[in-house]
Amino acid sequence: MNVGADDGARPDDAATRIIAALTTSHSSIAIAESLTGGLLTAALVAVPGASVVLRGGVVAYDTAIKHTLLGVDAEVLSAHGPVHPDVAMQMAVGVRTTLAVGGEPALIGLSTTGVAGPESHDGHEPGTAFVGLAIGGEVRSFPLRLSGDRNAVRAGVVQHALAILEESLG
Repeated sequence: MNVGADDGARPDDAATRIIAALTTSHSSIAIAESLTGGLLTAALVAVPGASVVLRGGVVAYDTAIKHTLLGVDAEVLSAHGPVHPDVAMQMAVGVRTTLAVGGEPALIGLSTTGVAGPESHDGHEPGTAFVGLAIGGEVRSFPLRLSGDRNAVRAGVVQHALAILEESLG
């Protein structure tokens, strides 16, 4: 998905609709973030009533944490680095279990990984990102290519992650 960091959508509107949809369906969500550093979880937490459905968020900024806490395969990380669609998918799957309550994993796992900039990382240009989404047994990755400075890229990834989730809940 090639997009600018701001396409006019408001993250708070999407977050409000997502929390409402998850509340209505009695679903739970867990978030794993890297380049967004907690911004995605914060967007959901900003909605009153989020505590009914949001299990929490893990900021796995260090690559090793992606493996040790979220269960991302060490071989995948070694072969591809942290900016890869498989990493995003494994983060989304892993956070569901990491933030299980009473042995029950969250129904939905949402993750972000990528390069915010200002410099390239492991051969990936700033603005390269992946959103991982795990709902039940379905796991997918969504590539993003954003433009703008570091803050714009991070905000854009949040915006697109929320849009992807909202569309998937459709």
